[in-house]
Amino acid sequence: MKWNKLGKIFDPGDYGFMFAQSPQALVFDDFVRVYFSTREQDKDKYLSHIAFVDFDKHFKEVINVSKDTVIPLGKLGAFDEHGIFPVNIVRYENKVYGYTSGWNRKVSVSVDTGIGLAISNDNGLTFQKLGDGPVLTSSLHEPFLVGDPFVQIINGVFHMWYIYGVTWKVFDGNTQPDRTYKIGHAVSKDGIEWVKDNKQLIQDRFPDESQALPTVIYFRNKYHMFFCYRQSSDFRKNSSRAYRIGYAYSNDLVNWVRDDEQVGIDVTENSWDSDMMCYPHVFSSDGEIYLLYNGNEFGRQGFGLARLEEEMHEYPTRL
Repeated sequence: MKWNKLGKIFDPGDYGFMFAQSPQALVFDDFVRVYFSTREQDKDKYLSHIAFVDFDKHFKEVINVSKDTVIPLGKLGAFDEHGIFPVNIVRYENKVYGYTSGWNRKVSVSVDTGIGLAISNDNGLTFQKLGDGPVLTSSLHEPFLVGDPFVQIINGVFHMWYIYGVTWKVFDGNTQPDRTYKIGHAVSKDGIEWVKDNKQLIQDRFPDESQALPTVIYFRNKYHMFFCYRQSSDFRKNSSRAYRIGYAYSNDLVNWVRDDEQVGIDVTENSWDSDMMCYPHVFSSDGEIYLLYNGNEFGRQGFGLARLEEEMHEYPTRL
């Protein structure tokens, strides 16, 4: 694959935001709305909120930026009390479903996560939660850190790709534990009740690898997954161990072959994405396939866009 980087298209500081993490697109006839997670200071920690920005179809002009929190945080003690990062947006039966990755703080480790559902009846301007709890959460073989949902409806079946934690560990040189997580898959008839595969979907590239934010699209007669991966320790300041974009493909949505050499995109020297590339989101608009992603500092500097240098074929009829 060959991706043409179109540059950074949104800087959160220009609009009063601290971060613009995990951009996710909702395509309209004459504009594209991109949801993202931002942060606000909460004493010595952060709270993550969902916001959005509307672009023209050429991503040259910002048309609108949300003024209020799009999805409220959870109640005291809820799985999403301290933040939502990220959110994934899906159209279904004249509504817009928002699958949220809710965060709540812990004592022995920093956070735990679960996946919730909020529904919009006004084309994604505002969302109402289905309930106070998650629709997908930890279980016997996936004991913590269930999050990063990406949902597609394929042949009438809801498919969710997500991440789940496999361990917390204090690595050499650290004082606090870091997490390791992998990509999993679940299916649903209604988008609410889910059945997990209960297995790791993408093989590891190296020991202690963390895989995050899967996103899936269909073209070239197969399914393509993009995700980000990193070492589970010393990744925040060490660029060689920081996030990069990974790739896998499948013919049946069951068996996936990892082939990072074919991803066709990497960091750029002396740029806003020179140290890392993370939180990818792939989508189609007007016959083109685009990739949104974050660069250095996990989205503090905003997000960029790349376009696949080939025509899209069967995608609109399959998903």
